Amino acid sequence: MIKKISFQLVILTSIFLSAQSFADYSNHIDAKIFAEKMISEHKFSREEIVGWLKKAKQKDAIIKAMSRPAEKVKPWYLYKEIFITDSRIKNGVRFWSENIDELTKAYNQFGVDPEIIVSIIGIETNYGSNTGDFRVIDALCTLAFDFYTQYENRESRRKFFTIQLENLFILAREQNIDPLSLKGSYAGAMGLGQFMPNSYRDYAVDFDGDSFADIWLNPADAIGSVANYLMAHGWEKDQGIITEARLLTENSLVSFNRISRPKNSLAYFKNLGLDTLNPTDTSKKVLPIKLEEKSKKEYWFGFNNFYVIGRYNPRVKYAMAVTQLSDKIKTRFCQGYSC
Repeated sequence: MIKKISFQLVILTSIFLSAQSFADYSNHIDAKIFAEKMISEHKFSREEIVGWLKKAKQKDAIIKAMSRPAEKVKPWYLYKEIFITDSRIKNGVRFWSENIDELTKAYNQFGVDPEIIVSIIGIETNYGSNTGDFRVIDALCTLAFDFYTQYENRESRRKFFTIQLENLFILAREQNIDPLSLKGSYAGAMGLGQFMPNSYRDYAVDFDGDSFADIWLNPADAIGSVANYLMAHGWEKDQGIITEARLLTENSLVSFNRISRPKNSLAYFKNLGLDTLNPTDTSKKVLPIKLEEKSKKEYWFGFNNFYVIGRYNPRVKYAMAVTQLSDKIKTRFCQGYSC
Protein backbone atom coordinates (compact mmCIF):
# COMPACT_ATOMS: atom_id res chain seq x y z
CA MET A 1 0.00 0.00 0.00
CA ILE A 2 2.83 2.39 0.83
CA LYS A 3 4.51 1.70 -2.55
CA LYS A 4 1.26 2.30 -4.42
CA ILE A 5 0.63 5.63 -2.66
CA SER A 6 4.23 6.72 -3.32
CA PHE A 7 3.88 5.91 -7.00
CA GLN A 8 0.67 7.89 -7.25
CA LEU A 9 2.31 10.85 -5.54
CA VAL A 10 5.17 10.75 -8.02
CA ILE A 11 2.77 10.71 -10.98
CA LEU A 12 0.59 13.47 -9.52
CA THR A 13 3.67 15.58 -8.85
CA SER A 14 4.88 15.01 -12.41
CA ILE A 15 1.52 16.01 -13.84
CA PHE A 16 1.48 19.15 -11.72
CA LEU A 17 5.01 20.13 -12.72
CA SER A 18 4.42 19.50 -16.42
CA ALA A 19 1.18 21.49 -16.29
CA GLN A 20 3.02 24.67 -15.26
CA SER A 21 3.27 26.99 -18.22
CA PHE A 22 6.68 28.65 -18.26
CA ALA A 23 6.52 31.85 -20.22
CA ASP A 24 10.01 32.72 -18.98
CA TYR A 25 12.45 29.83 -18.84
CA SER A 26 15.14 32.03 -17.36
CA ASN A 27 13.40 31.47 -14.01
CA HIS A 28 13.29 27.66 -14.29
CA ILE A 29 15.77 26.05 -11.88
CA ASP A 30 17.11 23.56 -14.45
CA ALA A 31 17.34 26.25 -17.10
CA LYS A 32 19.42 28.38 -14.74
CA ILE A 33 21.91 25.53 -14.39
CA PHE A 34 21.92 25.14 -18.16
CA ALA A 35 22.53 28.87 -18.63
CA GLU A 36 25.55 28.80 -16.34
CA LYS A 37 27.04 25.94 -18.36
CA MET A 38 26.55 27.81 -21.64
CA ILE A 39 28.22 30.89 -20.13
CA SER A 40 31.17 29.09 -18.52
CA GLU A 41 31.85 26.32 -21.08
CA HIS A 42 30.85 27.95 -24.36
CA LYS A 43 31.54 31.59 -23.53
CA PHE A 44 28.08 32.92 -24.33
CA SER A 45 27.23 36.19 -22.67
CA ARG A 46 24.76 36.05 -19.82
CA GLU A 47 22.64 38.66 -21.57
CA GLU A 48 22.10 36.61 -24.72
CA ILE A 49 21.47 33.26 -22.99
CA VAL A 50 19.06 34.71 -20.45
CA GLY A 51 17.43 36.77 -23.18
CA TRP A 52 16.72 33.67 -25.28
CA LEU A 53 15.44 31.67 -22.31
CA LYS A 54 13.13 34.53 -21.35
CA LYS A 55 11.46 34.27 -24.74
CA ALA A 56 11.14 30.46 -24.77
CA LYS A 57 7.72 29.05 -23.86
CA GLN A 58 6.48 25.70 -22.66
CA LYS A 59 4.10 23.96 -25.05
CA ASP A 60 1.77 21.30 -23.66
CA ALA A 61 1.09 20.09 -27.22
CA ILE A 62 4.74 19.06 -27.45
CA ILE A 63 4.52 16.92 -24.32
CA LYS A 64 1.34 15.26 -25.56
CA ALA A 65 2.85 14.51 -28.96
CA MET A 66 6.04 13.09 -27.46
CA SER A 67 4.01 10.84 -25.18
CA ARG A 68 2.23 9.12 -28.07
CA PRO A 69 4.60 8.63 -31.03
CA ALA A 70 2.99 6.89 -34.00
CA GLU A 71 5.83 4.36 -34.13
CA LYS A 72 4.78 2.96 -30.76
CA VAL A 73 1.01 3.22 -30.71
CA LYS A 74 0.10 2.16 -34.26
CA PRO A 75 0.48 -1.39 -35.61
CA TRP A 76 2.42 -1.73 -38.84
CA TYR A 77 -0.63 -2.06 -41.10
CA LEU A 78 -1.92 1.31 -39.88
CA TYR A 79 1.46 2.99 -39.57
CA LYS A 80 2.42 2.29 -43.18
CA GLU A 81 -0.86 3.79 -44.43
CA ILE A 82 0.33 7.17 -43.16
CA PHE A 83 3.47 7.20 -45.27
CA ILE A 84 3.22 4.72 -48.12
CA THR A 85 0.57 6.49 -50.16
CA ASP A 86 0.09 7.16 -53.85
CA SER A 87 0.46 10.91 -53.37
CA ARG A 88 3.74 10.49 -51.49
CA ILE A 89 5.03 8.16 -54.20
CA LYS A 90 3.98 10.62 -56.92
CA ASN A 91 5.52 13.56 -55.08
CA GLY A 92 8.67 11.50 -54.55
CA VAL A 93 9.01 10.92 -58.28
CA ARG A 94 8.58 14.64 -58.87
CA PHE A 95 11.15 15.52 -56.18
CA TRP A 96 13.61 13.05 -57.73
CA SER A 97 13.13 14.43 -61.24
CA GLU A 98 13.50 18.03 -60.02
CA ASN A 99 16.68 17.23 -58.09
CA ILE A 100 18.15 14.46 -60.25
CA ASP A 101 21.58 16.09 -60.57
CA GLU A 102 21.96 16.55 -56.82
CA LEU A 103 20.75 13.00 -56.08
CA THR A 104 23.15 11.57 -58.65
CA LYS A 105 25.97 13.60 -57.13
CA ALA A 106 25.03 12.32 -53.65
CA TYR A 107 25.09 8.74 -54.89
CA ASN A 108 28.52 9.22 -56.47
CA GLN A 109 29.96 11.04 -53.46
CA PHE A 110 28.34 9.20 -50.54
CA GLY A 111 27.15 5.94 -52.11
CA VAL A 112 23.54 6.34 -50.98
CA ASP A 113 20.79 5.36 -53.42
CA PRO A 114 18.66 8.30 -54.64
CA GLU A 115 15.37 6.57 -53.74
CA ILE A 116 16.47 6.21 -50.09
CA ILE A 117 17.26 9.91 -49.78
CA VAL A 118 13.98 10.80 -51.50
CA SER A 119 12.03 8.41 -49.27
CA ILE A 120 13.51 9.80 -46.05
CA ILE A 121 12.75 13.39 -47.03
CA GLY A 122 9.28 12.27 -48.11
CA ILE A 123 8.51 10.56 -44.82
CA GLU A 124 10.09 13.25 -42.68
CA THR A 125 8.46 16.32 -44.24
CA ASN A 126 6.55 15.26 -47.36
CA TYR A 127 9.32 16.81 -49.48
CA GLY A 128 9.42 20.01 -47.49
CA SER A 129 5.71 20.74 -47.29
CA ASN A 130 5.54 19.99 -43.56
CA THR A 131 8.76 20.87 -41.78
CA GLY A 132 7.04 21.76 -38.48
CA ASP A 133 5.40 24.81 -36.95
CA PHE A 134 6.94 24.78 -33.47
CA ARG A 135 9.74 27.12 -32.59
CA VAL A 136 12.72 24.86 -32.00
CA ILE A 137 13.67 26.70 -28.83
CA ASP A 138 10.17 26.12 -27.39
CA ALA A 139 10.30 22.42 -28.25
CA LEU A 140 13.74 21.87 -26.77
CA CYS A 141 13.14 23.90 -23.60
CA THR A 142 9.86 22.08 -23.01
CA LEU A 143 11.45 18.66 -23.49
CA ALA A 144 14.69 19.46 -21.67
CA PHE A 145 13.13 21.05 -18.60
CA ASP A 146 9.49 19.94 -18.36
CA PHE A 147 9.11 16.55 -19.99
CA TYR A 148 7.84 14.49 -17.05
CA THR A 149 6.66 11.07 -18.17
CA GLN A 150 6.33 7.52 -16.91
CA TYR A 151 9.05 6.27 -19.27
CA GLU A 152 11.87 4.43 -17.55
CA ASN A 153 14.40 6.36 -19.62
CA ARG A 154 12.90 9.78 -18.95
CA GLU A 155 16.14 11.14 -17.50
CA SER A 156 18.15 10.09 -20.55
CA ARG A 157 15.49 11.73 -22.74
CA ARG A 158 15.77 14.98 -20.83
CA LYS A 159 19.54 14.83 -21.04
CA PHE A 160 19.27 14.27 -24.79
CA PHE A 161 17.09 17.34 -25.30
CA THR A 162 19.30 19.46 -23.04
CA ILE A 163 22.21 18.55 -25.31
CA GLN A 164 20.08 19.50 -28.32
CA LEU A 165 19.32 22.91 -26.79
CA GLU A 166 23.02 23.39 -26.16
CA ASN A 167 23.75 22.57 -29.81
CA LEU A 168 20.95 24.84 -31.01
CA PHE A 169 22.61 27.87 -29.45
CA ILE A 170 26.05 26.85 -30.71
CA LEU A 171 24.89 26.30 -34.30
CA ALA A 172 23.03 29.60 -34.17
CA ARG A 173 26.29 31.30 -33.28
CA GLU A 174 28.29 29.32 -35.84
CA GLN A 175 25.83 30.07 -38.67
CA ASN A 176 24.89 33.57 -37.52
CA ILE A 177 21.22 32.60 -37.15
CA ASP A 178 18.72 33.89 -34.61
CA PRO A 179 17.80 30.75 -32.56
CA LEU A 180 14.35 32.22 -31.94
CA SER A 181 13.62 32.20 -35.67
CA LEU A 182 14.11 28.48 -36.30
CA LYS A 183 11.03 26.27 -36.57
CA GLY A 184 10.71 22.51 -36.63
CA SER A 185 8.89 19.48 -35.29
CA TYR A 186 7.55 18.95 -31.79
CA ALA A 187 10.85 17.19 -31.03
CA GLY A 188 12.97 20.09 -32.29
CA ALA A 189 13.96 18.50 -35.63
CA MET A 190 14.62 20.94 -38.45
CA GLY A 191 14.53 21.26 -42.20
CA LEU A 192 13.58 18.98 -45.09
CA GLY A 193 15.40 16.04 -43.54
CA GLN A 194 14.46 16.88 -39.94
CA PHE A 195 17.92 17.14 -38.39
CA MET A 196 18.30 17.62 -34.67
CA PRO A 197 20.72 20.45 -33.78
CA ASN A 198 23.64 18.14 -33.00
CA SER A 199 23.08 16.23 -36.26
CA TYR A 200 23.12 19.52 -38.14
CA ARG A 201 26.47 20.43 -36.62
CA ASP A 202 27.92 16.96 -37.29
CA TYR A 203 26.48 16.04 -40.69
CA ALA A 204 24.88 18.97 -42.52
CA VAL A 205 26.80 19.88 -45.65
CA ASP A 206 26.88 22.78 -48.07
CA PHE A 207 26.17 20.72 -51.18
CA ASP A 208 25.83 23.54 -53.70
CA GLY A 209 28.87 25.59 -52.70
CA ASP A 210 27.17 28.77 -51.49
CA SER A 211 28.98 28.65 -48.10
CA PHE A 212 25.88 27.79 -46.06
CA ALA A 213 24.35 24.40 -45.26
CA ASP A 214 20.71 25.39 -45.71
CA ILE A 215 18.68 22.29 -44.79
CA TRP A 216 15.55 24.42 -44.34
CA LEU A 217 14.94 25.76 -47.84
CA ASN A 218 17.61 24.28 -50.10
CA PRO A 219 16.88 20.76 -51.42
CA ALA A 220 20.48 20.34 -52.57
CA ASP A 221 21.86 20.84 -49.08
CA ALA A 222 19.15 18.65 -47.58
CA ILE A 223 19.96 15.85 -50.04
CA GLY A 224 23.69 16.05 -49.38
CA SER A 225 23.16 16.19 -45.63
CA VAL A 226 20.90 13.12 -45.52
CA ALA A 227 23.38 11.20 -47.66
CA ASN A 228 26.30 12.30 -45.51
CA TYR A 229 24.47 11.23 -42.36
CA LEU A 230 23.79 7.75 -43.73
CA MET A 231 27.33 7.31 -45.02
CA ALA A 232 28.79 8.40 -41.68
CA HIS A 233 26.68 5.76 -39.92
CA GLY A 234 27.95 2.95 -42.10
CA TRP A 235 25.88 2.85 -45.28
CA GLU A 236 27.15 0.19 -47.69
CA LYS A 237 26.94 1.21 -51.34
CA ASP A 238 24.85 -1.00 -53.64
CA GLN A 239 24.03 -3.49 -50.89
CA GLY A 240 20.62 -4.86 -49.95
CA ILE A 241 18.37 -3.55 -47.21
CA ILE A 242 15.86 -6.31 -46.43
CA THR A 243 14.83 -9.78 -47.52
CA GLU A 244 11.64 -11.68 -46.79
CA ALA A 245 11.67 -14.40 -44.14
CA ARG A 246 9.44 -17.22 -42.96
CA LEU A 247 8.95 -18.61 -39.49
CA LEU A 248 9.61 -22.34 -39.32
CA THR A 249 9.30 -22.76 -35.57
CA GLU A 250 8.69 -20.44 -32.62
CA ASN A 251 11.83 -19.82 -30.59
CA SER A 252 12.14 -17.48 -27.64
CA LEU A 253 15.82 -16.94 -28.44
CA VAL A 254 14.87 -14.82 -31.44
CA SER A 255 14.58 -11.17 -30.39
CA PHE A 256 12.64 -9.27 -33.01
CA ASN A 257 12.60 -5.58 -33.89
CA ARG A 258 15.71 -4.37 -32.12
CA ILE A 259 17.55 -1.62 -33.96
CA SER A 260 21.18 -2.54 -33.39
CA ARG A 261 24.08 -3.37 -35.63
CA PRO A 262 23.55 -6.92 -36.99
CA LYS A 263 25.70 -9.48 -35.17
CA ASN A 264 24.19 -12.85 -36.11
CA SER A 265 24.11 -14.54 -39.51
CA LEU A 266 21.25 -15.92 -41.54
CA ALA A 267 22.60 -19.39 -40.78
CA TYR A 268 22.33 -18.65 -37.05
CA PHE A 269 18.67 -17.69 -37.35
CA LYS A 270 17.88 -20.62 -39.59
CA ASN A 271 19.00 -22.89 -36.78
CA LEU A 272 16.53 -21.05 -34.54
CA GLY A 273 13.62 -21.57 -36.94
CA LEU A 274 13.62 -18.37 -39.01
CA ASP A 275 14.68 -18.71 -42.65
CA THR A 276 14.77 -16.59 -45.80
CA LEU A 277 12.24 -16.96 -48.60
CA ASN A 278 14.83 -16.19 -51.26
CA PRO A 279 18.31 -17.64 -51.68
CA THR A 280 20.76 -15.43 -49.77
CA ASP A 281 24.32 -15.74 -48.59
CA THR A 282 23.88 -17.45 -45.21
CA SER A 283 26.94 -15.70 -43.79
CA LYS A 284 25.21 -12.31 -44.08
CA LYS A 285 24.56 -10.70 -40.71
CA VAL A 286 20.97 -9.62 -40.22
CA LEU A 287 18.29 -8.29 -37.87
CA PRO A 288 15.10 -10.35 -37.44
CA ILE A 289 11.91 -8.35 -38.02
CA LYS A 290 8.28 -9.15 -37.21
CA LEU A 291 5.49 -6.86 -38.35
CA GLU A 292 1.77 -6.96 -37.66
CA GLU A 293 -0.57 -7.09 -40.62
CA LYS A 294 -4.36 -7.15 -40.21
CA SER A 295 -4.71 -10.93 -40.10
CA LYS A 296 -1.17 -12.25 -39.90
CA LYS A 297 2.43 -11.59 -38.94
CA GLU A 298 5.04 -10.98 -41.61
CA TYR A 299 8.72 -11.69 -41.15
CA TRP A 300 11.80 -10.05 -42.63
CA PHE A 301 15.53 -9.87 -42.22
CA GLY A 302 17.21 -6.48 -42.21
CA PHE A 303 20.80 -6.11 -43.41
CA ASN A 304 23.30 -3.49 -42.27
CA ASN A 305 21.70 -0.76 -44.41
CA PHE A 306 18.38 -1.35 -42.66
CA TYR A 307 20.14 -0.73 -39.36
CA VAL A 308 21.69 2.46 -40.79
CA ILE A 309 18.24 3.78 -41.77
CA GLY A 310 17.22 2.97 -38.20
CA ARG A 311 19.94 5.27 -36.94
CA TYR A 312 17.93 8.11 -38.49
CA ASN A 313 14.93 7.11 -36.37
CA PRO A 314 15.40 4.05 -34.11
CA ARG A 315 12.12 2.33 -34.90
CA VAL A 316 11.72 -0.77 -37.04
CA LYS A 317 8.44 0.50 -38.49
CA TYR A 318 10.11 3.74 -39.55
CA ALA A 319 13.01 1.96 -41.25
CA MET A 320 10.61 -0.42 -42.99
CA ALA A 321 8.42 2.46 -44.19
CA VAL A 322 11.47 4.21 -45.65
CA THR A 323 12.55 0.99 -47.37
CA GLN A 324 9.17 0.09 -48.85
CA LEU A 325 8.35 3.64 -49.91
CA SER A 326 11.74 3.91 -51.61
CA ASP A 327 11.05 0.75 -53.64
CA LYS A 328 7.73 2.11 -54.84
CA ILE A 329 9.21 5.49 -55.72
CA LYS A 330 12.02 3.86 -57.70
CA THR A 331 9.60 1.61 -59.57
CA ARG A 332 7.41 4.58 -60.53
CA PHE A 333 10.40 6.78 -61.38
CA CYS A 334 11.95 4.15 -63.63
CA GLN A 335 8.73 3.89 -65.59
CA GLY A 336 9.20 7.43 -66.84
CA TYR A 337 12.97 7.88 -66.68
CA SER A 338 15.95 5.70 -67.44
CA CYS A 339 17.44 4.00 -64.38
